[in-house]
Amino acid sequence: MIKTTSITAAGINPGAIKTNPHDLPCLLRVNILRLAELTPNYLSIMKSSFVLSLLFMPLFAMAAPDHVVVVIEENRGYSQIMDKGNNDSYIHQLAQRGMLFTQSYGVTHPSQPNYLALFSGTTQGVTSNTCPLMLTGDNLATALINHGLSFASYAESLPSTGDTVCISGPYQRKHNPLSNWLQLAPGNLSFDDFPKEYSTLPTVSFVIPDQNNDMHDGSFSDADEWLKLHIQPYVEWAFKHNSLLILTWDEGDAVENNRIVTLLIGPMVKTGTSAQPINHYNVLRTLLDLYRLPAMNASLKDRKSVV
Repeated sequence: MIKTTSITAAGINPGAIKTNPHDLPCLLRVNILRLAELTPNYLSIMKSSFVLSLLFMPLFAMAAPDHVVVVIEENRGYSQIMDKGNNDSYIHQLAQRGMLFTQSYGVTHPSQPNYLALFSGTTQGVTSNTCPLMLTGDNLATALINHGLSFASYAESLPSTGDTVCISGPYQRKHNPLSNWLQLAPGNLSFDDFPKEYSTLPTVSFVIPDQNNDMHDGSFSDADEWLKLHIQPYVEWAFKHNSLLILTWDEGDAVENNRIVTLLIGPMVKTGTSAQPINHYNVLRTLLDLYRLPAMNASLKDRKSVV
């Protein structure tokens, strides 16, 4: 059973957080001594919450990333992505630069409820790709906005800001969860609006390639080239500006029990692999914990660390 905690215990890149180990409980000092200065800003210890430990260990002070970009790909199992035949791909290069979770899973089938789970901590009772949906209630965007932070979704081939169309060429609303909360329409943007100056990005962004470039209709190579062209510049910038990339898939296949690839890449992330079982709820919980936001829906359950 996967407990819905933050992603934990994957390790830290030495040079991650500024803090004084003598301010922490003794049992935490052995972990915090592995840290050095990256930024003077850090979050206080959260005794009731367990935070992303591929960036940090549980229960101690940490720096929130300046920006997080979450890119969501489509319909490929873990073994399909990490096949040795893809060793020369940009995705495999990213895996070498960050933390690869080898036991990451979608929460269901088909696509749409997985996106809803990642965005709101619940599938909203949706069991299909039906469109349109008209949803209300807590989600990642409202949690950030209500605490003075920001969120936007950048969907490739979306016709215009706030558009609620179900299908437009290779764009499909089922892959764009924010579009189902109509009050969030100003943050429902086309990927054409993705900033060239990355310092102007929202606190957290979702990037939704269209079906030609997310492996849904196109090939692995098509999606890989798209990532290299459009996301690599952000990654290089992120390593110099305390920012983070999360690359994940919505769902896998029945052969691997919905096992998917999830990667985290950034200057605060130790490189390697982690066999910690995670799913979309863990990723959402991690984003919430990073910015000291309350957990919601399924991400609230099983607060005990899985370490």
